[in-house]
Amino acid sequence: MSELKVGDKAPDFELPKDGGGQVNLSQFHGQKVVLYFYPKDDTSGCTSEAQGFTAAAAAFKGVNAVVIGVSKDSIKSHDKFKAKYELDLILASDERCEMVERYGVWVEKSMYGRKYMGIERATFLIGPDGAILHIWRKVKVTGHVDAVLKTLKS
Repeated sequence: MSELKVGDKAPDFELPKDGGGQVNLSQFHGQKVVLYFYPKDDTSGCTSEAQGFTAAAAAFKGVNAVVIGVSKDSIKSHDKFKAKYELDLILASDERCEMVERYGVWVEKSMYGRKYMGIERATFLIGPDGAILHIWRKVKVTGHVDAVLKTLKS
């Protein structure tokens, strides 16, 4: 499968979400969606990123955007993570890694010389019509939420 790029239709998905139930892209037709992928609940970078999106929740709502975080953690893990940090966003669970593969963020990583598969920190801004408006890959957490908001407002 070729890599997704700006202008492509974002692949729809249906995943279990925190608090129960399902979340899918098509339910947000007419809204902008900030779809961010992160490696693991309750780790330092992922916690900072989720707290950043939560701190800016009113600003995202103000530009008619919904924020969805996706990792391969379980719903139970998402529920604990969301409660612990009082996160104001949707957390979706892709335990089978099907969605992360469709979005091209399931990649080979390397730590201390060991290679393994994991989620690349990435964010996709999806327009009200379902087209990808912007992609951030290999995201550095510091300043990222501000960059996403700036792009949404431009």
